[in-house]
Amino acid sequence: MESKIRVGVLRGGPSSEYDVSLKSGSTVLKNLPSRYAPIDIFISKDGEWHQGGIVRSPDKIFSNVDVIFNALHGEYGEDGGVQKILDAHQIPYTGSGTVASALAMNKILTKERLKKEGVKIPLHVVAKTGDDVGEKVEEVFRSFSPPYVVKPVSLGSSVGVIIVKTIFDLVEALAEASELTDTILIEEGILGREATCGVINHFRGEHIYPLLPIEILPPEKNGFYDYDAKYVSNDTRYMLPGNFSADEKKTIQDVSALAHDILGLRHYSRSDFIVSPRRGVYFLEVNTLPGLTDHSLVPKSLDAIGCSLPQFFDHLLTLAMERR
Repeated sequence: MESKIRVGVLRGGPSSEYDVSLKSGSTVLKNLPSRYAPIDIFISKDGEWHQGGIVRSPDKIFSNVDVIFNALHGEYGEDGGVQKILDAHQIPYTGSGTVASALAMNKILTKERLKKEGVKIPLHVVAKTGDDVGEKVEEVFRSFSPPYVVKPVSLGSSVGVIIVKTIFDLVEALAEASELTDTILIEEGILGREATCGVINHFRGEHIYPLLPIEILPPEKNGFYDYDAKYVSNDTRYMLPGNFSADEKKTIQDVSALAHDILGLRHYSRSDFIVSPRRGVYFLEVNTLPGLTDHSLVPKSLDAIGCSLPQFFDHLLTLAMERR
């Protein structure tokens, strides 16, 4: 009898998205096709690796697996940290590589790359620890009108994102954001509909296959698609396909594929957008390891095209093992 392929599923991790990662990893463990033998690899919040409930070093764990399914999110899992360890041990894994992960996790570097390609991105100002706050507020005031979106440069899942309605509230928002990060992005808050679109490599005969854009309608009390609206609330509504014009849909899909390609991403990713009725489609950021929970968007997109989770996970693991 042919032996099964041993898949180590990485989940948990020392990031602000620890809980989401546990759920994503659980989804993977439950939905691997029968030709795989799943191995649960739990990483604690303090960065210790566990297999079978026992603390073990990564190299000991890797000797028992053939391929890694990376279900981590956020810092360490999505910024090149764990990828560096996997690369050093030459173990194949799902998702983007070390350099591409680090680049895509940095919202400023990502925006600069996409802007060079002619993609519309919101106007923004960068604030760093040690900057004169008064000068930064003045720079924002001169650059664009409120509302403002204040966010950490390298966190995901809308962790630490604050919507600021007037220039007078910006100082307090910057102080709050600085508790989470050394570098803060202050963007113009473009009014419009929220959209997201996933892409998959080498799928259905296409080098980069775009999924259908989803329109996101968060609960009014949330104000925007924040962490609660993403993973906790059952009141967030999703329109799939989104109610976008043919041109808007094409732009969303094209830019999602472009971001994936230009940043050197691998296997799959998901890009987020704001669609303004007057100004068009604006790229916000890319997620190199999108969530795979019951609330997550990639599983909804896959369902809409008739692709099951076991089929999708098999596709990603095949790409990883073929080093594509």
